[in-house]
Amino acid sequence: MERVLITSAIPYINGIKHLGNLVGSQLPADLFARYNRGRGREVLFLCATDEHGTPAELAAAKAGMDVAEYCAKMHAVQAEIARGFRLSFDHFGRSSSPQNHELTQHFAGRLAEAGLISEVSERQVYSNADGRFLPDRYIEGTCPNCGYDKARGDQCENCTKQLDPTDLIDPRSAISGSTDLEVRETKHLYLRQSSMRDQLNAWIDSKTDWPILTTSIAKKWLNDGDGLQDRGITRDLDWGILVKKGKDEWPGMEGKVFYVWFDAPIEYIACAAEWVDAGKGDDWERWWRTDKGAQDVRYVQFMGKDNVPFHTLSFPATILGSGEPWKLVDYIKSFNYLNYDGGQFSTSQGRGVFMDQALSILPSDYWRWWLLSHAPETSDSEFTWENFQAGVNKDLADVLGNFVSRITKFCRSKFGEVIPEAGDYSAQEAQVMADLQARLAAYQAHMEAIEIRKAAAELRAIWVLGNEYLQSAAPWTVFKEDPDRAAAITRFSLNLIPFYALLSAPFIPDAAQAMLDAMGCKDYAWPEDVAEGLSRLPAGQGFTVPEVLFAKISDEQREEWQARFAGVRS
Repeated sequence: MERVLITSAIPYINGIKHLGNLVGSQLPADLFARYNRGRGREVLFLCATDEHGTPAELAAAKAGMDVAEYCAKMHAVQAEIARGFRLSFDHFGRSSSPQNHELTQHFAGRLAEAGLISEVSERQVYSNADGRFLPDRYIEGTCPNCGYDKARGDQCENCTKQLDPTDLIDPRSAISGSTDLEVRETKHLYLRQSSMRDQLNAWIDSKTDWPILTTSIAKKWLNDGDGLQDRGITRDLDWGILVKKGKDEWPGMEGKVFYVWFDAPIEYIACAAEWVDAGKGDDWERWWRTDKGAQDVRYVQFMGKDNVPFHTLSFPATILGSGEPWKLVDYIKSFNYLNYDGGQFSTSQGRGVFMDQALSILPSDYWRWWLLSHAPETSDSEFTWENFQAGVNKDLADVLGNFVSRITKFCRSKFGEVIPEAGDYSAQEAQVMADLQARLAAYQAHMEAIEIRKAAAELRAIWVLGNEYLQSAAPWTVFKEDPDRAAAITRFSLNLIPFYALLSAPFIPDAAQAMLDAMGCKDYAWPEDVAEGLSRLPAGQGFTVPEVLFAKISDEQREEWQARFAGVRS
């Protein structure tokens, strides 16, 4: 059996994520996991909360909670929302887990033994007003490269140039806004990834099938300016994984923790160990160690474009530098940004629709379908309430929902709630099956290639074929003259429902299950062959007319939601 390891970029712990975060990693990863399970492959789908670093400390302080207590609470909140969106993680772990502490310290020790860690005395910004060293991202100022006035001390979001805090013009604390900053001496560990530049370049060059978005970002970091720079992997913080060399103390590093971007990707591996320790699996190393069975695993990562440098360079440098046979990623699917109604989604500014709010107004399938069919793959895309309403109403209600409703209600009125037996299929059904077989092949090809918008368009075209057939065959008219022929049309159309359900399940799992349940279909095998797939409901089998699968969004609802979510979330 083919095996597929799937990880989604792990969401940060400080609050509930917005729809842009969801479509940039977790949701497309879930689509791919569900599709691969549907095809009969063995899948391990992992995600976790990213719990270390200054933002967690500040969010906990704002909530009046101990940081460990805050992280535990928010992990539970994020896990519940993930369940609401039907994200089918095999395990949803935590980067603060004992397993990740042990593995992160292990990797640091291996890298030190390989001569890939350097100890650097550096001058770091200290905020007197805040009483703490400021991590790079908590210093703001004007970018010396492009003039953007909200550049962070690690990178300018506007021009993406990598920065040091001392590069900023007019720096200030992003916590308090204070300009009472001074530079103090401190020691930190650096990953000497610059010494691995040629190895990383060759590895990236070998990935000829990767999206241009992924490889172009990696190449930019590798080759722009002075090329790939060494990266600090420790911080002066209280909360995090204590700096150790494997199991041993690290002289001179007492009281320091590993930088969140060093330990967060290692959590992908640790999460598999958590999965086993939680009693859900029996051997995590067969997924992650090429000397213990992982050599035949296909490993796919999903992330937003801002996470690409760490996944294409720093994390591979960690794995390769360890000298141990860990599984490297085979394919990185990266995404551009989803913007919100003329601006940007923003967690810090509370702008846009957040995951809990989305579920409070509509079921998850509505959101899953629209977001995936508008995934920002080749460029940024934009959420507007008008587009959302149109997508739901036209695709889900008018095409799929309408088909299921029309044929089940027609059958009930003429033949009862049972698959009719009379009549034979004709050349008309044979042509529809041939058309569906071609469409199915295209749909599968797009899903295998993780071309999400193309896959969604192909799936919709498959639904449309059924509507066009039903409209053309018109069993309600044929019934008057030839009830047996009308019975055959009806039987064929009813068999399209479980066929559609199985193909649609990766996108809209709840509606797919409702369709299968209504038709009494227990055969969940992927319909590789259309003719076989359209014979799952034998004549004489009972069914029930399902509830409305998708209610249309009215103009009044759209206007109300548009007004409600125009403000800033408190």
